[in-house]
Amino acid sequence: MRKLLSLATAMLLFAGTARAEFPDRNIENIYPWGPGATMAASQVIADAMGAELGVNISVVSTPGAAGTKAFQTALSKPADGYTIFDGYVAPLVLQPMLGKAEWTYEDFTPLWSATSNSFAIVVRKDDDRFPDFPALIAHAKENPGKLRYSPGVTDALPHMVAAKVMQTSDVVAQVVPYPEIDNAVKDLRGGVLDFIVINPGVYTTNKDEVRVLAVLSDLEDASKTYDGAPLVQGFGIDLGMKGLAPMGWSWWLVRKETPEDVVAKLQEAMGKALAREDVQQKLLDMGYVPLGYGPERYAEIVGPVADDLKSGIDAIAWEKEQLQSVK
Repeated sequence: MRKLLSLATAMLLFAGTARAEFPDRNIENIYPWGPGATMAASQVIADAMGAELGVNISVVSTPGAAGTKAFQTALSKPADGYTIFDGYVAPLVLQPMLGKAEWTYEDFTPLWSATSNSFAIVVRKDDDRFPDFPALIAHAKENPGKLRYSPGVTDALPHMVAAKVMQTSDVVAQVVPYPEIDNAVKDLRGGVLDFIVINPGVYTTNKDEVRVLAVLSDLEDASKTYDGAPLVQGFGIDLGMKGLAPMGWSWWLVRKETPEDVVAKLQEAMGKALAREDVQQKLLDMGYVPLGYGPERYAEIVGPVADDLKSGIDAIAWEKEQLQSVK
């Protein structure tokens, strides 16, 4: 009996020591898209957070099924804090709304918000038909259904935001889908398209070829990622969506069952990483705005997004009806 008690005591002490030492190995951040500028921004945060924890945090690209494959992969891992979700709006909020995922944002424990990237409407730099956004709207009203534009993939978030702006402005244009926005940029430059909807990463790569007419956000910092281009509200046009709803963003998460002391260490490390000025500047230089929302604001910030996104889905339906009427 004495031996059994000694063994049990030793196991409890070992368990306590192991928990106190978290993390004692590297951590993975499951990222829902393919490699690119957005993944590089996540790695900036991961590197700074890993430095705080004394381990490496690798960002692992796991694309597929509009981001839900990454969530499913992360959910299949133990709830021990060694797997973090890079929780983008599409798999976290939009796909559940569309009935393509079984979870809600309340099924996860938040660490911190990461970054946002607002969308913008751009034209060719040498296109003198549209000196500003009101000129584009005026042209579209005079020529309903004649302009051609692309948000990249249709029915996704950039398309919702663009459709909402056009619905608010009572104009309609032909939408042209592309599996990759880079191909839409090529066709804009070639004159096939009249305007496109891009994100800051695409803008940074193509800024010598395109001109921003309006940034589709009500966050002042969003203008900085487009070299000071005007927000759409500056033209007296109501975006019809507010806060984080009309933009891409991510909130780093862990499984709900993760031990509280482990969550606390991860939250503290991510908070310190995001507070570093060098980290914030790197993200801004890459075209991403650090959000800075702590875990206590998760429900307040993320909860209302679904209602605004519903209005974007409705706007796409409105756009389809309008295009049918002008054929």
